[in-house]
Amino acid sequence: MSPLNLVPPPEPLLRAAHVTLEYRGERGIVRATEDVSFDVYERDRFVLLGPSGCGKSTLLKAVGGFIAPQAGSLTLAGKAITRPGPDRIVVFQEFDQLPPWKTVRENVMFPMLAGGVRRKEADQRARHWLGKVGLARFADAYPHTLSGGMKARVAIARALAMQPAVLLMDEPFAALDALTRRTMQEELQVLWEEIGFTMLFVTHSIEEALVVGNRILLLSPHPGRVRAELNSHQFSLASAGSSEFQAATQRIHGLLFGELERAAGGAGHPTKAINE
Repeated sequence: MSPLNLVPPPEPLLRAAHVTLEYRGERGIVRATEDVSFDVYERDRFVLLGPSGCGKSTLLKAVGGFIAPQAGSLTLAGKAITRPGPDRIVVFQEFDQLPPWKTVRENVMFPMLAGGVRRKEADQRARHWLGKVGLARFADAYPHTLSGGMKARVAIARALAMQPAVLLMDEPFAALDALTRRTMQEELQVLWEEIGFTMLFVTHSIEEALVVGNRILLLSPHPGRVRAELNSHQFSLASAGSSEFQAATQRIHGLLFGELERAAGGAGHPTKAINE
């Protein structure tokens, strides 16, 4: 094939380049991450996976514009991230962030109205996204009447109604029971297949990372450094009990906590360790 016929690779939507993050803790300055780099492309379901304290949530906050890197850079569509913006909406694990005096529909409308969207359009978009997450019947209900899973759906509808370039999800299902968590993972997958949004998802669960993500970045224990990056698009909830899924789980555990690295004598480029 002639070089003139080659299609250039797509540019990443979100890029982290050699990002080091620090914050002030009770005992002074804490280094959360060190020299972390990754690219997120349009329609990616990109997962930051690592043990507690590895800086993955801090990375998500930095992408959201709430924390400035000590070193390195974060860019969205080629522009530096310097502050929060409506192109990056965060869904947290605490769903009590829904104001209890507002109905479900009003909760979804609120950030749109604050961002200057006209009330009629905000109402239409709120009803549309509540329908997408199966809560059309509960538009006029109040948060205290909803289950944890339903509150999670409201938070997702509220975020997607803002039409962000990247949906940021910080362990959004961690507070849910196992069955509800599984349901939410499945519903998130269905939503993504229908809409094709771009997502940056934080979790410390290997199984959840394999189910939710199509690409996974593994971060070492504190401070977070890149251990590996792998593709996981071949897995889903339907394959969770398979031998391939279990083997991937064990392999990731080894990479996260060093067994495979020690067995290999520490050789090799960590970001390509399981990129076959």
